Amino acid sequence: MCNKLNKRTVIRLQYRIKEYREKLKMSQAELSEKAKVSRTIISGLESGSITVTTTETLLKIAKALGKNVSDIFFETDV
Repeated sequence: MCNKLNKRTVIRLQYRIKEYREKLKMSQAELSEKAKVSRTIISGLESGSITVTTTETLLKIAKALGKNVSDIFFETDV
């Protein structure tokens, strides 16, 4: 019981942008143009170098991919 009280859970967001983009055979540049979001942001979200973005950006990317925002990111325990 003591272990449960002391155990910490770390939540990490992982974006599935690349997975959906590649299924659509889109380049980052094509997604960038369609979503009206810079390619640098798309690249950063895909690589994990950008871990925080706006809801507006996620909405634009999701719409360009034909997905809901909840489809392009998920939480995992680390």
